[in-house]
Amino acid sequence: MSYRPPFEITAKAINLISEISAQLERFSIAMEQSDSVQLRKINRMKTIHGTLAIEGNSLSEEQVTALIEGKHVIAPLREVQEVRNAILAYEQFMKFYPYSTEDLLKAHGIFALGLVDNPGHFRKGGVCVMGREGISHVAPPAHRVPFLISDLLDWVKKSEDHILIKSSVFHYEFEFIHPFPDGNGRMGRFWQSRLLAEWNPVFEYLPIENMIRENQADYYKAIERSTDENDSGIFAEFMLQTILDAIKKHKKKVKADGTVNEPINEPINEPIKLVLDVIRKNPYLSKEMIAAEIGKSRATVTRALSKLQNDGIIKRIGSNKNGHWEIVEQK
Repeated sequence: MSYRPPFEITAKAINLISEISAQLERFSIAMEQSDSVQLRKINRMKTIHGTLAIEGNSLSEEQVTALIEGKHVIAPLREVQEVRNAILAYEQFMKFYPYSTEDLLKAHGIFALGLVDNPGHFRKGGVCVMGREGISHVAPPAHRVPFLISDLLDWVKKSEDHILIKSSVFHYEFEFIHPFPDGNGRMGRFWQSRLLAEWNPVFEYLPIENMIRENQADYYKAIERSTDENDSGIFAEFMLQTILDAIKKHKKKVKADGTVNEPINEPINEPIKLVLDVIRKNPYLSKEMIAAEIGKSRATVTRALSKLQNDGIIKRIGSNKNGHWEIVEQK
């Protein structure tokens, strides 16, 4: 194997790999519990919302959730199409073979359906990548793209470097090659997660993309520094820290027994509507039954019920055990 991307592995990167591995072991046990299905759903929503928001999609987490559930959303048609495409791509996440150029093209075909002229095909022309101060990078000529991507995937497959390093280097090199006319960012993030999921299935549902969005300026800065210094290890180190931060943040949502804590910043409007719909159908359901019915945590249902009561929309008739809900005002 002659091809090797230019990168250096620092002591910091090695320490980050060690800490990520230790954190993953505990997180994986919790994620395997059946009660964490809801957490997977929330994390998938955050992944899709995060990766598209990085590229300017303005839909909220609540709107993304509604589209995932097959509901209608009033928003710009292109942005709705981007979300629907991403939902389909992530539904097939584990079906893509991460070392296959053909599968890479298939994934782009789903992400870019209805958004570009030739979804699922490499670009045919030259491209410049814009930075904060104008053109930051001129991508390789179009005729070289298929060979560069093939060499890159072959290196990832055969290299003995740690997959946390290889996937991060891949992510940077993919953006450097810029193989598609549009959608390179979301594809690079998607494919890194797919590579990592081959090592540990937790990465199918860990919303690294959402954490990147929270550090978007540093993300682009790391790409630019790697380009300026011809060292994708700089970007790899950034990604390792981002992965570690994502694990730590989302590990807090899972209790030791695998059940889900109250999701951080979960939109309240959607649970309120779901709870109200359930009460209309059956006002005698308990909090636990409502939670099971709508697929939310008990804490989320409690919060929604409190909000509905405080707003004078519902009231409780009788005891908590034998009573029922009554809708005061139809909304």
